[in-house]
Amino acid sequence: MKVSARILMLRICLLLLSVVSINVFAVTEAVDIYSDQQLISLIRSNQYLQRVKADDCQLVQDIEARAEVLQQPMYQFLWGEMLNNGVCVKAHPSRGMALLQTSAEQGSAEAMVKLADYYYRGKLVVKDPNRAVQYVLPAAANGDLTARMTLVRLFGEGYGSPADYELGYHWLYNSIFDDDAQQKKASSLLQMLAAKMPASIVARAQQPQLYTR
Repeated sequence: MKVSARILMLRICLLLLSVVSINVFAVTEAVDIYSDQQLISLIRSNQYLQRVKADDCQLVQDIEARAEVLQQPMYQFLWGEMLNNGVCVKAHPSRGMALLQTSAEQGSAEAMVKLADYYYRGKLVVKDPNRAVQYVLPAAANGDLTARMTLVRLFGEGYGSPADYELGYHWLYNSIFDDDAQQKKASSLLQMLAAKMPASIVARAQQPQLYTR
């Protein structure tokens, strides 16, 4: 009987240990790496750094590898911003800005817009709104709506070349918007820029096809 009791106690202990192990595993369950589409959505909603922190910084090594080794533009953006802001890693702005630049050179509209924002606000770099125009212009030309709205805002505030005002107005005026709020914001920006342009140029920029002299 004593032996049977010991065996029973041993089985109970093993069962309890397995339950504890399962619970511990559930708490520390691995987080899946983000897809490019997830990252774009997080970036556009300005939730990307909060998401990394909410995931308990579990993906730091994966993010770094995808940015530094695989040279994936969206991960270069994310890793660069983590370094710029000291999220889950020690802040290293010079490396972070270099990664954003590389991401932009690979065609990331998100990186172009972010670099434009840094130069517009003068964060981590010397304030230079005209350079912000240079960063955001290619993304606007490729159809990115955020870039187009940023460009028209910069033009409306008097930055960039007046020779480009018509093109910036044309791009945003003929864009498709996700909702009424976005459309109203675009209309306000267009109105601000129109005040800096001759009425005949505004009318021409509003056409579906832009024909310049």
